[in-house]
Amino acid sequence: MTLLTCTWAPTAFAGPKLVRGRPSGGAAPTGAALRQFVAGYVERLERLGITHLLIAQRWFGTAQEIEGSTLDCLAMTAFIAAHTERIQLVTAIHPGFLAPATIAKWGATIDNLTAGRWAVNVTSGWHLREFAMYGVDPLVHDERYARSREFIDVLRGAWSQPTFDYAGRFYRVENLQLEPRPTAPLTVYQGGQSDAAIAMAATHSDWMFLNGGSPEKIAAIVARVRSAAAQSRRHVRFALYAQPLCAPTDAAAWAEIDARLAAVDPELVAKRKISTSGAQGMWATTDDPLAVLDTNEGFAARLIGSPETVLARIRAFAALGIELFHLDLRDPLFVAAVLPSLTGVPAT
Repeated sequence: MTLLTCTWAPTAFAGPKLVRGRPSGGAAPTGAALRQFVAGYVERLERLGITHLLIAQRWFGTAQEIEGSTLDCLAMTAFIAAHTERIQLVTAIHPGFLAPATIAKWGATIDNLTAGRWAVNVTSGWHLREFAMYGVDPLVHDERYARSREFIDVLRGAWSQPTFDYAGRFYRVENLQLEPRPTAPLTVYQGGQSDAAIAMAATHSDWMFLNGGSPEKIAAIVARVRSAAAQSRRHVRFALYAQPLCAPTDAAAWAEIDARLAAVDPELVAKRKISTSGAQGMWATTDDPLAVLDTNEGFAARLIGSPETVLARIRAFAALGIELFHLDLRDPLFVAAVLPSLTGVPAT
C-alpha cells in the first residue's frame, strides 16, 4: 500500500503548551545553524520517501495556546526548493496578507526553479489577532472565503492565460502577463471544514486538507464535498492530518495518551478556544477530548497503538478516500515501523 505522504516544513519551532510538563520547542536557530538544520531536515524527508511538504505560515503565535510565530513561508519555500529534488512543495498563502497577482508571479518563479514541484494552499485564516496586527481586514467568516475564491480566480487566470483581466469585489488586475510562464498547471489546496469551506472546495480547489477526526466524521465531510463538487462536475481530493503515537502494544500507546490528557492545562485550553474562535467546523466546535493534545486535532485521527493497529487505521481512512496523509513525524517507532509501508521506502 503506497500512499502520498506529507509533513510540516520546519517553519515553527515552538508548539502549543497545552500539556503540562511537555517541552514545546524554543526559538529558531539563526544564520548557518538555521540553514544547516533546514537543509538536513528536508534532505532526510526525501530519503524517507515523503512526497509533499506543507510550508505553513503563522503570522503571530504565542507558543502557549497555539504554536509560535513561524519563519516566513515565502522565504522558506525558496530556500527549501534549493535543497530538494523530488518533494512537492505546498506553500500556505493567506489572502488579504498577500496579493494574488504577486503570488502568481512568485509561484511561477518557484515553479520554474523546481520543474513544477510547487502548489499553493490557500488559507482563508481564523486567527483574528493576526489580521489586526498586519493591518488586514479580517472580514466575517464567510466573506473571507469569498475573498479566497477571488484570490484563486486570479491565480488560475494568471497561470492559464497569456493575458488576464479580472474585476472582482476584492481584487482587480488589468492585462496581467506572467513572465516567465509557469511550466505546470496550478494545483490548489485549501483547509477548512465549514459550509463556506466546502462550497469553495467544490468550485475552486483541487485538494482539501482536513483536520484529524474519526472515520465517521471524515467520511461525512468527504461525502458532503463530493456531493457539492459533483454539481460543478469537479473532483476534489482529500488529505488528512494525523499525529501518530506508536508503542509496542496498544495498551502502552493509550497509557501515554491518558497521561497527556491528565496533564492538559485547562486554562490554556480555554485560551485556545478564544484564539480559534474565528474558525468554524474545527477546534472551536469539537467535542473530542483528544483534539486538545496538538495543533490540528491530529490525535483525534487516532493513529494510536501498535504499528499494526496504526497501519490498519490508515488503511481504513484510505478506503474512505483519503489519498494524502499529512503526518507529524516525531514518533520514532511510527517512522521506523509504519512509514515504510506507506512510502515504499525501506527503513534505514
